[in-house]
Amino acid sequence: MSAIGIISTGVYLPSTRIEGSEIASEAGLPVEVVEQKLGIKQKTIPGPNDHTCEMGVRAAKEALRKEDIDAKDLDLVIYIGEEYKEYPLWTAGIKLQEEVGATNAWAFDVAMRCGTTIMAIKVAKSMMLGDSSIQTVLLAGGYRNGDFIRYTNPRTRFMYNLGAGGGALVLKKGVSKNIVLETSIVSDGSFSEDVVVVAGGTKHPLTAENLTDYQLDVLDPEGMKKRLEEKSMDNFLYVIRDALKKSGYKEADIAYVAMLHMKRSAHEYVLNALGLTLDQSIYLEDYGHIGQMDQILSLELAEAQGKLKHGDLIVLVSAGIGYAWGATVIKWGNHKEA
Repeated sequence: MSAIGIISTGVYLPSTRIEGSEIASEAGLPVEVVEQKLGIKQKTIPGPNDHTCEMGVRAAKEALRKEDIDAKDLDLVIYIGEEYKEYPLWTAGIKLQEEVGATNAWAFDVAMRCGTTIMAIKVAKSMMLGDSSIQTVLLAGGYRNGDFIRYTNPRTRFMYNLGAGGGALVLKKGVSKNIVLETSIVSDGSFSEDVVVVAGGTKHPLTAENLTDYQLDVLDPEGMKKRLEEKSMDNFLYVIRDALKKSGYKEADIAYVAMLHMKRSAHEYVLNALGLTLDQSIYLEDYGHIGQMDQILSLELAEAQGKLKHGDLIVLVSAGIGYAWGATVIKWGNHKEA
C-alpha cells in the first residue's frame, strides 16, 4: 500500500490582535482569569480583508510556494474552513481551487467544526488510497468564528479564545515524507444543539427583530458543562490512544502533540495523562483558538522551534462543537517505504 505523506503546510495569520487585557475589560473579568485560566495572552482577529475562504487561499498559496508545488499537479482540493464565510450557500473549495490555479483538480467542502482538519485528513487519505487518479490533495480553509462571540455573554466564556486565520496541508501519495498513519474520531450527538447561533437558520430566520441573536450562544450552560466534564477529557485520551493503537504505537512513543487551544488546565491534563511534558506541545496562548487550523499552526511553530525531528511520532488532536473529538498520528521526517 502506498504511503500518504504531508509534503507541505501553510498558515496565514491576520496582523491584527486583541490583548487578553482588552478581553478582560470587555468581559468584566480579572486579567489573570483571561490570561492564566482561559490562556489568552493575545489572539488574532480578522482585518477588513481577512475573509474566511480568502485566508485559506493565502495559506494554500504559502504551502504551494514553500515546496515549489505546481497547482496544476493537484488532483483534489478540499475546503476545511468554516461554513461562516464570504457568502452563504457557497462551495468555498471551488473558489479556492480557482484562486490557487488548480485547473486539473476538482473541489468540495467538508465540515466538522474545529474537528474538520483531522476528519479531512482521514477522508483525503481514504480517497487517495481508493482512487488511482487522486495523487495530490490540497486541504485548506479559513476561520473567523470569533465574529460570533460577545464578551458580555458569560455563557460563551469558554469560547472567548476564538480567533482568526487560515491553514493548509498538501498530501501526496507514494511519498516517504511525514507519513500519515491512522486516525480515530468520536462524535456524540447529545451535545449537538448545546452551542448554536440561534438566529439565521430555518428554525429562526434572521429578521430585524432578532439580530441580537446572531451570535454563538449556549442553550443549557450548566447541563452542557456537567455532561462535558463526564466525557470530554476521556474522549480526548480515547482518540489519541486509539489512533496510536491503530498505527502500531503506544503513548511512550509520542514526541509531540499538536493540540487545539483550550483552557490551560485541560491542555496540561491531556499531556500529564499521556506522561508527556509541557515541552512536548505548544500552548497557543499568543494566538487563541483558530478552530481547525490549530493543529497546522502548532506543527509550523514546532518545526520553527526545532521541536520536530526525523523519526518523531506526532499526534494531531482536535475537538469540535457538536461534539466531536479526533486524533491523527504522523511519522515525521523522510522515510523509505516498506
